[in-house]
Amino acid sequence: MIKLQSLACGFDNHSVLEDITLDIASHLSILGANGSGKSTLARAICGLTGYEGEVSLFGESIQNIAPKTRAKTISYIPAKLDIYDSFITVFEFVLLGRFPYKKSFFEYDAKDKIIAQKTIAFLNIRHLSSHTVASLSSGEQQLVLIAQALAQQSKIIIFDEPTANLDPRNAKIIAEHIKGLKEYHQIILITHDLHLACFVGSPIAFIKEKRVTLYEEGFFEDANLEELYGVAFSSMAVRYA
Repeated sequence: MIKLQSLACGFDNHSVLEDITLDIASHLSILGANGSGKSTLARAICGLTGYEGEVSLFGESIQNIAPKTRAKTISYIPAKLDIYDSFITVFEFVLLGRFPYKKSFFEYDAKDKIIAQKTIAFLNIRHLSSHTVASLSSGEQQLVLIAQALAQQSKIIIFDEPTANLDPRNAKIIAEHIKGLKEYHQIILITHDLHLACFVGSPIAFIKEKRVTLYEEGFFEDANLEELYGVAFSSMAVRYA
């Protein structure tokens, strides 16, 4: 359970979100125009950016949760993987997801390594284990990001624009994984891709003019989309069939 109470965010003296009060008890997709504050909201939920108001996870303020405990509860998958170590392998990168469980000044233990290996196998990227992450395609890197988050074993996973800049084949692969993970994790999806959000099938939180409107149903009706986006829609099809 994520609870937002009177949340406000901004940067450089510019307000992005104002007075957001929202209970996120299950899966959720967050949509809105470019620059509406979707990623800002996701980062605030994870405690990765400053905010006013209150963010709580399972009844406890996120500011009072120790970083390692927070990492066991919620993980954030960015839209793009930034590589700072051009030699790190896929296995080594996925193993970093076990950092919240590792004892300080000790190496990762056998259990950590087994979990990383099983996660890589689950996503069908075992053949990439010894490859450097920097050598992978965008679609493969996105799968590696997901693998690290799964190795982290957090209850809540936030995907921030997971199919941005992917070709249709890789976008479909990622979409199917996200939908399947709803069985095991609470999934929050940040996206501008209406087809992806429709396929994943979660309630919609739409950000417009710094506020959030929650839609349990009816969001994808043409008339509603036209009102929200200001362009014409006609019988929107699901791309990832």
